[in-house]
Amino acid sequence: MATAAPPRQLRIGDVAKAVGTTPRTIRYYEEIGLLPEAAARPAGQHRVYTEGDVERLREVLHLKSLLGVSLDELKELVEAEDARALIRREYRASDDPARKRELLDESLGHIDRQLELVRRRRAELDGLESELAGKRRRVRDRLRELSRS
Repeated sequence: MATAAPPRQLRIGDVAKAVGTTPRTIRYYEEIGLLPEAAARPAGQHRVYTEGDVERLREVLHLKSLLGVSLDELKELVEAEDARALIRREYRASDDPARKRELLDESLGHIDRQLELVRRRRAELDGLESELAGKRRRVRDRLRELSRS
């Protein structure tokens, strides 16, 4: 019977290169709770990460880039996603229809919070787009006026 290979352990510099960030950013994200702390290590030893940690960091950076959210908002999104992952595990393990309904209701609450943040960001972007379109319109009007003169 074949045994699974142990998870590959990566050092912080390798992780930073793999996802296009810096070790300092990774440490800071751990500090504020966006990422779980690296596995326990003896004093003076390097932090080590798994492929799962790398994927989590990629997701966090993607959300931050895509949405342009603050770190607090990013943390809120990530925490909601983590909560939903726990709910999914419990849902799959439960045979009780009443408990499954409770879990689904709880999951909806997390999704609603995530949607609110995304919608708020979209409204801000729509406002900026409208403002820029107005500026462009005014500049074009001035260009037309100058062309007639």
